[in-house]
Amino acid sequence: VQNFSGSWGSGLAFCALLHSFFPDAFDFGALEPDARRQNFALAFATAEERAGCAPLLEVEDMVRLPVPDAKCVYTYLQELYRCLVAKGLVKTKKR
Repeated sequence: VQNFSGSWGSGLAFCALLHSFFPDAFDFGALEPDARRQNFALAFATAEERAGCAPLLEVEDMVRLPVPDAKCVYTYLQELYRCLVAKGLVKTKKR
């Protein structure tokens, strides 16, 4: 992942992130970069089902453009992080 736009364009970065927390949810090695719609659908469904992450992004919005909006990706990742913290899957430093 190099940035918050093009690096997330195939949906694989979302899938890789979720697979790191939920390795039994799907076979990451079987995913194809060109199957963008399926990758986004899988990632967003997994995030909602396993992490309780609100579906802030729509699959159709993500596949409409070759490069997703960086602000949308960033906002979604913040929400995913918050959900993972709430489930105790991400440890934060106490201040």
